[in-house]
Amino acid sequence: MSYLQKQVDAFKVDLTSSSTKISNKRNVSTAVSVTPNAAPSPAPSTSSQSNDLKRKRPVESSSNVVYSQPADTGTGRHIMTQVTYAVEYLKNKEAPQSLSQVVGYLSLKSPESQQNMAMILKKHDRVEFQRDGNNNRWDGGSYRFRPLHNIRSAQDLLAYLQTRPTAQGVSVRELKDGWSGADAAIDMLEAKHQILVTRNKKDNHARMVWANDATLAQHVDPLFQSLWFKATLPSKEDLPGELEKLGLKPTSSDPSSRVSMAPKQNKKKQKKPRTGGRTTNTHMAGILRDYSSMKK
Repeated sequence: MSYLQKQVDAFKVDLTSSSTKISNKRNVSTAVSVTPNAAPSPAPSTSSQSNDLKRKRPVESSSNVVYSQPADTGTGRHIMTQVTYAVEYLKNKEAPQSLSQVVGYLSLKSPESQQNMAMILKKHDRVEFQRDGNNNRWDGGSYRFRPLHNIRSAQDLLAYLQTRPTAQGVSVRELKDGWSGADAAIDMLEAKHQILVTRNKKDNHARMVWANDATLAQHVDPLFQSLWFKATLPSKEDLPGELEKLGLKPTSSDPSSRVSMAPKQNKKKQKKPRTGGRTTNTHMAGILRDYSSMKK
């Protein structure tokens, strides 16, 4: 075997051993890289498990359903809201309205809703129901707003004030309840001296009304009125003095002429010296002196 052939065989042996080492290194590195991923994860703690259970637990409904009662669909609240709108509608109209006009304003389509509305309005304390003769149908008759006082015109107001058993006034706020023309009627009756009116100083709106006798109204000259209101009266303290200057005797004395009297001082009673007592030191009568008079 030549020298060249020996070198070729040695190279093949080295190449084979080198390839074996490289393959072994690749297998070891692959095993090391796979081992951390394959390691089992730590077991969850008890607290984390309880938290997961709490999170996964379904939320219980807070509403207590009573299956023996009908479901709350809100229909009752809806119909009562419609009744409020109906009463306000009649209040603004101030005239009798038929049921068809009322339900048309409320947009009630179903006959059941219309019948319920008619039944409630007939029993409502702020609604007057009037039948159409002998017509007893549920959708017959007319409905009208009932105000606090049955007053809807100036003549009704005069008749009501004249029939009152007391002289107590009537609140204008109550008159406006269902009577939009109350302010105009009050101004007209006041100009004719048929009623007495008190007004607010801020906005001059009528506040209370009373019945009045128009025959007692007298015309006063405007010049006399201006002179009357220009005359100023003295103050309460100066009034007695001004009357005395004019030779008039005031009903009460002038406060400035009153003499303030000093309050009486209570004097303490002095105790009198005791006399007439029994004397036991008679043997010193010429030596001792009597100083009882100097005692305070």
